[in-house]
Order: sequence, then structure tokens, then C-alpha cells
Amino acid sequence: MRRMRNAEGETGAIAVIVALALVALLGFAALAIDVGTLYTKKAQVQNGSDAAALAVAQKCAANTSDPDCSTTSSLAADVANRNANNGLNNVRSIVLDLPNRMVTVSAGAQESGGSPNSVSLFFARIWGIPNAEVYASSKVNWGSPVAGQAAFPIAFSTCQVTGYIGGSLQLLQDHGSGANPGCNYGPSGAAVDGGFGWLVQDAGACGSTINLATSEGGSAPGNSAPTSCNVTLQNWANQIAAGKNVTVLLPVYDSVTGAGSSAVFHLVAFAAFNVTGWKFSGDSTLPNTFHNDSPYAPAGLTCTGNCRGILGSFVKYVSLANGYTLGPVDAYGATIVRLTQ
Repeated sequence: MRRMRNAEGETGAIAVIVALALVALLGFAALAIDVGTLYTKKAQVQNGSDAAALAVAQKCAANTSDPDCSTTSSLAADVANRNANNGLNNVRSIVLDLPNRMVTVSAGAQESGGSPNSVSLFFARIWGIPNAEVYASSKVNWGSPVAGQAAFPIAFSTCQVTGYIGGSLQLLQDHGSGANPGCNYGPSGAAVDGGFGWLVQDAGACGSTINLATSEGGSAPGNSAPTSCNVTLQNWANQIAAGKNVTVLLPVYDSVTGAGSSAVFHLVAFAAFNVTGWKFSGDSTLPNTFHNDSPYAPAGLTCTGNCRGILGSFVKYVSLANGYTLGPVDAYGATIVRLTQ
């Protein structure tokens, strides 16, 4: 009898252990399934708030009077909803900081017939937790590029790029007769009287950091391209020869004061220019000269004699990188919107 009682006790203990184990397993299932649900909803809400903030910022960058550049933007709600699997994301708030060109959008999860900003849980109900809050916030800045490193240390006047938007082939001259049509930049036609359109380079680099917030760029007089740019020019040539586009960011100025190394360019924007050839010295070989004659350069666009410049096509005023400091939207229409948080 004693042995039977012991066996019954052992069976009961095993049953208790199994029951406890099942509870633990259910707990892990709750953790895995409910946390997975929360993770998925959080990603959808974050995508929704990101998209909504970007959409509002784009409207504000184009026109701060736009109805969707507001704290009641219907576009924000529509974009946020499109990023949820069930088509619902609750836009909790839109905060606009127009002086600093910033918009912050906060969004929360939304279920049909459920409470705003919350997600229903399944297994967690066992512990009395029927739902959990899920929300996200996104901050977007907009503006025009005001500072960054130009890939090549040279600037061109607005007189040269005006009227060329549309991709037609042209020759941007930094020295030579007629280099700056309609501009009075020195008797020789050079960008700077006694110099050229070269900019002061960054130490150890071919490029030059330009800050449009100060609207100034120093001049570095000279005829040929700096030797520190030989590798850059060779790389351009290799890419063009391989059939690839070489689009570089070039600073544009509208006036010059001073002369020679004391000259200062008044910079107004960056321009994207699709390079097809160049001539930066009297010789006809790389890296100083490339594709500057027929059949690459049509008649009338070859750079001969004391002409120095880049052959290609002006694309548009634009920024090519997110690394540029943003400032107020300028009259040239180049704007960037980017997530900052």
C-alpha cells in the first residue's frame, strides 16, 4: 500500500511539473508572438511617420503657404495610412518649425474599432495585458544646400549657365575670349582679372569646400589644373571612355571682387554638370586635355588657343549628397528634404 501511495504521489508531482512547464511554454509563446506583433506594428508606424514627415517637408520646401504645409495636413494622414498593412496609422501630431525649416510628425498604431495608438495582444491577456501602446516620431529638415565640397576646384559664372538648362552641349570657360558673355569680368575674358576661375583647394584634396552661407570663395590664380587633381581627371576620363556619365557638382557665382589671389567669388548656388571633355593646359594629352576635338567636340565648341574649360552639359541646380549643410530655400529651386531623427 505504501508503494502504491508513493507511486500516486510521484504521478501527481509529475502532473504538477508538466502543468507548470505548459504555463511557462505558454508564457514564452506569448512573448514570441506578441513581441513579434509589436515589432511589426512599430516598423509600420515608423515608416508611416517617416513618409508623412517627408511629404509635409516637400510641400513646405516648395511653398510654405501650401495647405499641406500645416499642422492639419491631410496629406500626412494619407501617407501614414498607406504604410500600414491595415491601412490605418493614427497621426498624433504635426509640429512645424518654419524658421528652422523643420517638421516633426508623431504617429501611432490604429486598429479598426480599437483605441488610438494601441495594438491588441493575444497571449499577454493571460497576465491581464490586453493591449500595448505603439507610436513613433520622425523629424525632417528641408532647405537648399549651402555648404559642401565641390569635386573639382573651379567655379563658373551665372552668365555661362543661364539659358542652357535642358541638356544641350556647351563649353564652360574659365579663361579665354568670350568666357563670360554679358559679364564684365576683366579685359581678358577671364573669370578674374589677372587670374582664372580656380578656387582655393582643401589641404591634400583636389576639391574645395564651398560655403554659400558666407557667399564667398577665394581665388587661386593659375593656367593649368592643379597637379593634385591629376588622379581625379584620369578617373573622369576612364569613366567617360567606359560609357559612363560623369556628373560633377560645380559652384556658380554672379560677381567677382578683387583680382588675382585676392579675388573673391560671390557664390550663389551649386550646379550639376555632365562632363564630356576638357582642356586645362596647352598640351593635348591626359590628364590636362581630354575629348576636346572632333568627333567629341562639335565645331564651335572646341577649346583652342588660350581657352581653358570643361565641355559638357548643364543639368540643373541641385545637391548630390546628403552631407551638405542646409540653409533657407534659394531662388534657384534646389532643395533637399532629409530625415534627421
